Amino acid sequence: MDPHHAAIEQFVLPDDGTFPNSRLPVLLYKDVLDIPVLFKAAHVKNLFDRNGWSNSWEAGILTCHHYHSIAHEVLGVYRGRTNLQLGGPDGPEIGIEKGDVLVIPAGVAHKNLGTENSVGVVGAYPGGSKYDMNFGKPWERPATDINVANVQQPLHDPLYGFSGPLVHLWKRSLRKAVLEMSSPSP
Repeated sequence: MDPHHAAIEQFVLPDDGTFPNSRLPVLLYKDVLDIPVLFKAAHVKNLFDRNGWSNSWEAGILTCHHYHSIAHEVLGVYRGRTNLQLGGPDGPEIGIEKGDVLVIPAGVAHKNLGTENSVGVVGAYPGGSKYDMNFGKPWERPATDINVANVQQPLHDPLYGFSGPLVHLWKRSLRKAVLEMSSPSP
């Protein structure tokens, strides 16, 4: 699919006091994966690898709120459908299904509202970076806040590479956040 015609939903989730979340939007690319009959997970893994997102795994999605403070994450859905909650217990619920790709900025909480294996996903990280697991426990912060602030923006979109929409959308979001912080309050 042409990256300029991909349907991308964006969700900006502010810090809720428990989960740091992010000024960068979560990106949901709807129905962008052409999943083959055989080797479904391998197909998604190879696509992400070609675009600089690796250190991948294949599984379902956890049914508890969790986040990664040292890496952004991409999830490619190769089987099933479910609803996720983003940003913590008061965050929005979104539906994901076979063919969708979800890019989650470092710090953003996510939880499967279905069963863990209601979907099959491949997860991966920019540049093959390592990832951690955090669950919104009081002792995780402020260390995770520092981690999130130090995560580099990816150089490549996990689907479309260097010229993909993620790179441009996240740069625009960061510029907007900087302008908002530097503007005088009314």
